[in-house]
Amino acid sequence: MLTLRKKIEQRKNKKEGYNDGRISVRDKLLVREVQDMEQNLPKSCRTHFDDPNVLHIFTLTISPDDGFWSGGRFQFLIKVPEEYNIVPPKVHCLTRIWHPNINEDGEVCLSLLRQNSLDGLGWAPTRTLTDLVWGLNSLFLDLLNFEDPLNVEAAEHFERDKDAFLGKVRDYVQCYAKR
Repeated sequence: MLTLRKKIEQRKNKKEGYNDGRISVRDKLLVREVQDMEQNLPKSCRTHFDDPNVLHIFTLTISPDDGFWSGGRFQFLIKVPEEYNIVPPKVHCLTRIWHPNINEDGEVCLSLLRQNSLDGLGWAPTRTLTDLVWGLNSLFLDLLNFEDPLNVEAAEHFERDKDAFLGKVRDYVQCYAKR
């Protein structure tokens, strides 16, 4: 990520017009946060930046070793808006999955991603990309929410027949997320 820092310094020295010579607050934060995130990734997570100079769009791959979704590889597209860190990043699951907190359109339900959360666990300016990655990773381990699901059908399936739910999860992993 030193590439972006070098580019910022070059533009500062040459006074080139990147936002009229100013670097956005988001981009300044991301230089530090991306380095911290990559140093503190869970062992089941990997990040990929298509362009090392564009830190506000990247993919996160989660490959859980334990739990219902073990053996799968799940990709998330993360877009950090210009208003970051006041507003949370936008997250979209690119891998089809049978999960109570991720619907089949790829929308993700995680209190950390809510700007205004009733439980007090929503987004705050003190949150970081590292918090987001660990939160997404926990959706595959211990943060399953069957009480307030986004994918109601998956949650009801689990409540009705846990073995059939696990079978459908395994089918989805085999069809859409196999490593």
